[in-house]
Amino acid sequence: MRTPKTLATSLLSLSAAALLAICAAGGATASTVAAQDKKAPQVASQSVDGSRAADYWTPERMKSAIPGDVLADKALARGNKSSAATVEKGASTQISGKAAKGKTTLHADESPISNIGKVFFTMGGSNYVCSGNSVTSTNKSTVSTAGHCVNEGPGAFATNFVFVPAYLNGAAPYGKWAAKALYTTTQWSSAGDMQYDTGFAVVSPLNGQNLSDAVGASGVQFNAARGLTYKSYGYPAAAPFDGQSLKSCTGPASDDPNNPQFNAQGIPCDMTGGSSGGPWFIGTSSAGYQNSINSYGYGSRSTVMYGPYWGSVIQQAYSTAAAA
Repeated sequence: MRTPKTLATSLLSLSAAALLAICAAGGATASTVAAQDKKAPQVASQSVDGSRAADYWTPERMKSAIPGDVLADKALARGNKSSAATVEKGASTQISGKAAKGKTTLHADESPISNIGKVFFTMGGSNYVCSGNSVTSTNKSTVSTAGHCVNEGPGAFATNFVFVPAYLNGAAPYGKWAAKALYTTTQWSSAGDMQYDTGFAVVSPLNGQNLSDAVGASGVQFNAARGLTYKSYGYPAAAPFDGQSLKSCTGPASDDPNNPQFNAQGIPCDMTGGSSGGPWFIGTSSAGYQNSINSYGYGSRSTVMYGPYWGSVIQQAYSTAAAA
């Protein structure tokens, strides 16, 4: 089995055996988490005080935030060594989203999209940056991102978490949406299991509006067929990118041959750290159903982006957050 390297490996000179996750920064020993019984709780969450989060994120702090790939890297180093993937076989589920009011290469430059943005948070005393997306929900206030962008995996949940939709060159045209609660799978929060590297944030209203009313919300799909064509989006911040504008990648998905126990799929993509948590849409545009997120790659010049399979466990985390 080939061990993946993280962006952090090349950027921060960490262990060569570390995993390259595509987000920004983050010890304790972790044990392998076996597939949980359906009756066992599979969602971890924490309420957070977001009353000062928007003010905390000054333009200077946003610009200097670290791409969050180190967090997933350290989760692997702490012991995510499961030897076999759990293949989920739930019924395919689509939940329709809501439209906002208002030549293929490894990556393409994109104009801002109202429901896709950057995620900023503090973890372990450091400031980090990832990507995220507004997804359809009963509470009209749910953001999808990577598990390692909400929780250390294993370890503490993030603080100062904000979502900045349609970010461009430091501008926040729809404002900074502060989280009031964070959610992920217990497999991620207790063991940093890459198979379940997905998180959700429920944000507070801003200026009298709920998030999806202001920026729209993508539909989501779970337990989809494997090998589909996807378009992924993110704000890569590690070289050669600067994290100031939206990028995308498009292509057919294939299984990770290096660590099949992750049950992940990859598409051709050279986005770097900071793009972690950015959405994967089925098809070739952001109008498709979201079905994964940017999670990890191999090496500082990775040409494949991997994302977790959104099965029943991740669906439970989503459903819990969306109903909160």
